[in-house]
Amino acid sequence: MELNEITDGLPEPVRKAWERSLAGGRAALTRRTMLRAAALTAGAGTLAACGIPPARTTGTGDSVANAAEDRSESDKEVNFSNWPLYVDTDENDTEKHGTLEAFTEATGIKVKYTEDVNDNVEFFGKVKPQLAAGQDTGRDVMVLTDWMVARLIRLGWVQKLNQSNITTAITNIESRFRAPDWDPGRLYSYPWAGIQVVIAYNAKATKGKPVTSVSQLLDDPELKGRVTFLSEMRDTIGMTLLDMDKDPAKFTADDYAAAVARLQKGVDSKQIRKFTGNDYGQELSSGDIAACLAWGGDLIQLKADNPDIEFVIPEKGYVSSTDNMVIPARAQHKANAERLIDFYYRPETAARLTAGIGFVSAVTGMKEALTALDPDTAANPLVVPTPEMAAKVHVFRSLNEAEESDFEEKFSKLIGA
Repeated sequence: MELNEITDGLPEPVRKAWERSLAGGRAALTRRTMLRAAALTAGAGTLAACGIPPARTTGTGDSVANAAEDRSESDKEVNFSNWPLYVDTDENDTEKHGTLEAFTEATGIKVKYTEDVNDNVEFFGKVKPQLAAGQDTGRDVMVLTDWMVARLIRLGWVQKLNQSNITTAITNIESRFRAPDWDPGRLYSYPWAGIQVVIAYNAKATKGKPVTSVSQLLDDPELKGRVTFLSEMRDTIGMTLLDMDKDPAKFTADDYAAAVARLQKGVDSKQIRKFTGNDYGQELSSGDIAACLAWGGDLIQLKADNPDIEFVIPEKGYVSSTDNMVIPARAQHKANAERLIDFYYRPETAARLTAGIGFVSAVTGMKEALTALDPDTAANPLVVPTPEMAAKVHVFRSLNEAEESDFEEKFSKLIGA
């Protein structure tokens, strides 16, 4: 699907933000370097303008006809769509995935595993015709980023989970992941992995001086012209709001405007060199830039290649988002899908997955299991946040359609997009 097919009919600032994300943001990255974009949400009215009819709902977020006859009892299979390189893989055979094979051994349910989620936008375009028509997508579980899951819930295109089938997940999900504003109580989704936005710096380029806050990025004269921020609105604005003692989960329009003004000052003074997608990595490693906002998944490899790369969790906190497992409307094997979700909330399973992909887990007890399995990975705070780090995590609140357009327009002007 072409980009213009996806963005046609969107308000201009929102369309530009999609294009930024796909061209240079997290939506453009491979799964080994980082997760997908915490990009844009849009209301049902905007979706209808794109030819996507809002789902008929009962008033609770459920589509009237989103459940099909469940064939789980007779068909011992489950169809699972995920991102590339986003599950543990046998070092000697890339077709083998230990946790998936363990699930089949434990339950007798065969998994048809497909790596067909290349970015949220493209995948949405792939499944929307069937979902809008009330048809089966051929998938029983799919992994998508939180903003896209919020959209699907709002449209009534994913199914409520049967709580009796996910008791392990209910018990073992970490408290900080339990109640996102787009799915309170986790009635529709469970996290697959988490994303962290942190501060990174090249110690050689800063002559050993640590960089520890957004304020320092914006105000330290020794960093002038050698600082970058991210072209993803939620990440850059979220981190700036935190630095200004505002909660990204509760900010007002005035708070947002103040954050933009603070960043604009950095642009006007040439403190900020530019706003980037993941292309900051090469410049940070070479020392062309001294410090930046960065994605935790990038830094694991960057630091492995260059010991001068350091990262810092600001004292005022950091922004995080998640990729999540959901069951689409009309899925044919709902109970089997719920058993798969539940299986990944066993600490031992979560540890094997985390060791394989190197991203944050939402499973309580995973760390102990990972320590026994892979001590080096368990000791990496970018993979297993310390309790002090976990206490500092924040999320960017959901936006309504009017906010989406207004905020993206302001951000586009700020970064010159």
